[in-house]
Amino acid sequence: MSAIAGIGTDIIYISRIQRAYERFGERFVVRILGEQERQVFARRYQRDPQRGLRFLATRFAAKEAFSKAIGLGMRMPMAWSRMQTLNAPSGKPMVVLSGDLKSWFETRFGTAHITLTDESDLVMAFAVIESLPTSVQTDHKEN
Repeated sequence: MSAIAGIGTDIIYISRIQRAYERFGERFVVRILGEQERQVFARRYQRDPQRGLRFLATRFAAKEAFSKAIGLGMRMPMAWSRMQTLNAPSGKPMVVLSGDLKSWFETRFGTAHITLTDESDLVMAFAVIESLPTSVQTDHKEN
């Protein structure tokens, strides 16, 4: 049985992300987005710059919400590009971790859930982190 180990939320004006992108360009994208997120951003931005910026803003908010939910903020092993929010074939957003963050997370937590929403000028993300199932926690503590 799992319980909630953490929650996090973030809301941001799209204009804030747009200003950062205009100032730093690709450097900002590489710092914030993981590899698969960068591919989606590039496709969306090419078709419609506003849609690309909305994607960038939702992913920024997702990383902030997730970092709050796991209790790290933006301290190692949390890094912007190590947490990606990708879409399942159904469209449902899902958390995909990599590197040191993935192994750190897997020893402490169960499933991560993320949801995103946007309005004309704002985006918001909400993250829920499950604890490890009781049997896994017990097994892990004994080892």
